Amino acid sequence: MSRWQADLVLVFITVIWGSTFVMVKSALDDVQPMTFVAWRFWIATAVLVLLFRRQVRAIGRAEWQAGALIGVFLAMGYIFQTIGLQYTTSAKAGFITGLNIVLVPIFSAMLLRQAPERWAVAGVLMATVGLALLSLNADLTLQQGDAWVMACAVAFALHIVSISHFTTRHSAIALAIVQIGTVAFFATLAAFGFEQPRVRLPLDTWGAIAFTGVVATALVFSLQTYVQRFTTATHTALIFSLEPVFAALFGWWLAGEMLGPREIVGSALILAGMLVAELGALVVAQHALAEETA
Repeated sequence: MSRWQADLVLVFITVIWGSTFVMVKSALDDVQPMTFVAWRFWIATAVLVLLFRRQVRAIGRAEWQAGALIGVFLAMGYIFQTIGLQYTTSAKAGFITGLNIVLVPIFSAMLLRQAPERWAVAGVLMATVGLALLSLNADLTLQQGDAWVMACAVAFALHIVSISHFTTRHSAIALAIVQIGTVAFFATLAAFGFEQPRVRLPLDTWGAIAFTGVVATALVFSLQTYVQRFTTATHTALIFSLEPVFAALFGWWLAGEMLGPREIVGSALILAGMLVAELGALVVAQHALAEETA
């Protein structure tokens, strides 16, 4: 798989995640957040175990350890974000979470010795400005939950970087199963620690849990774990910055939520940042090929 094909799959993943915001927001009227996450990831784990029974039996100790570490970062991201949302606005939480696109190149350089390309850096900066326009309001004061959400951004950045590190060494399916099961375990602990989990939920809520569990988790995280071996962690983070753009578009389409001029400009900057990184990488690759054939 070429890098542009891998990046295209990551865009598809981002579209799916963006489409779930309206659904999840509606479901959270009837179920508490960590309970929702726990059910979602247990369903995803069950689906993957049923589909890949042979691979489950073949998971080795190294894959258990790598998958569990990836899962811990992902679980921390969900838990910290959920705690932070209780003390800050959703707009600020969305922007701070999106700052993982800035952290990923830094962590990649520190931990993987992968210096980001200059085109990718330019794209990240454009996307960060776009995220600010899309997410932030006039109230920029720090609140209690902002530190929790920043910890969430760090966890999500480490999740992306850890996948890039381990996916070339281990089975993508094994890593996906272990990391999703790890999130289910820790989300369940968090649900019992901070909430009152229950099974009796409306049918629409179970529908949202099933869709996010099967499609937005089992399918999507398996794809991400597989295709990230063909692209860089920085490119992955930059593409994932499109998530709030797709969330806004689906919110407008499905729920009638209006986009103002600032949100439109912000979305355009995020898209432009991704295109700058992609087209810049293509130009560099073509230049290198021309020098080899010269």
